[in-house]
Amino acid sequence: MTSRLMTATRLLARAALIAGSFLTIPTAQAQQPAGIARTDLQRHDLSAPGREAVQVRVDIAPGKAFGRHTHPGEEIIYVLAGTLEYDVDGRPPAKLKAGDVLFIPAGTIHAAKNVGDVTASELATYIVEKDKPLLTLVK
Repeated sequence: MTSRLMTATRLLARAALIAGSFLTIPTAQAQQPAGIARTDLQRHDLSAPGREAVQVRVDIAPGKAFGRHTHPGEEIIYVLAGTLEYDVDGRPPAKLKAGDVLFIPAGTIHAAKNVGDVTASELATYIVEKDKPLLTLVK
């Protein structure tokens, strides 16, 4: 009898985890255009009150762009593959290739475009305010 109870408990726990993962898909996922894939890697509270670290892998198909947007904190970018052009307000456009990095201050409007002929990928690390949308599109 105990074995059945443990099995049922495990199944319920797994179902709850799966259901919960669908309920916590960030707003940024819902806003992404065709040709752009965002994969949430990790999210953790920081020792600074009200702040969290979020890591996301972003894959952008050739010729595709992620439009102008902001974040409620800093973004640290590491280009994994391909060539991306970043348009950061107040700076000239920057073309980065695999291995290059970029720092975007909190609230700064920016956009990214794949200017190469292969899928470009970046690792984006955000140090942001908790309980705020990770990404806000700018018109």
